Amino acid sequence: MESLTSVPSVGPGVGPWVGPWPDDARFDPALLAEGDHRNVADHFRYWSVEAIVAELDRSRVPLRIAIQNWEHDFNIGSVVRTANAFNVAGVHIIGRRRWNRRGAMVTDRYLHVQHHPDERDFLDHLRELAYEIVGVDNLSGSVPLETSQLPERCCLVFGSEGHGLTDELVAGCARLVAIRQDGSTRSMNAGAAAAIAMYAWRIANPTH
Repeated sequence: MESLTSVPSVGPGVGPWVGPWPDDARFDPALLAEGDHRNVADHFRYWSVEAIVAELDRSRVPLRIAIQNWEHDFNIGSVVRTANAFNVAGVHIIGRRRWNRRGAMVTDRYLHVQHHPDERDFLDHLRELAYEIVGVDNLSGSVPLETSQLPERCCLVFGSEGHGLTDELVAGCARLVAIRQDGSTRSMNAGAAAAIAMYAWRIANPTH
């Protein structure tokens, strides 16, 4: 198969395939013909979305992410994009079905995203999967994230930017963790908090 570095590029990504097309079902004929300018790793160039998802499914980590969506929060897209970077097992949207996908940069196509109409539906589903539900919020009773040992089968839950986690979701969490803050602001951007929490899970579970 011809090296991708020898394929001419027009803007970000790579241009149309040069030479005989590869005999591989993972490659998308339209991308081979027109070029691949998506935000994907180089080894996924020209692959179809379905082929990329299938490959990612082979190595997904057990971590799951949940986000409450009551206000069409623009941070949800950022959280989803980070979840893709960590290749999590699933993303759960709680509340409104429609969410702000702009910040996700279409990375949701490569994830398993599931909608839950309310907290009860989400909590029942995660308990069926035998997951520990961990809320990430600086509420009373939270313990420092940096000193917490996050379990392997863990779902990190994030609230809306303005209101945080709802009382019902807090009650359903096995525990709450908070990211230490030393400045003047009351809360951290949800997208930034999610990235820190996912990295903390990775440190606690280095084999993944």
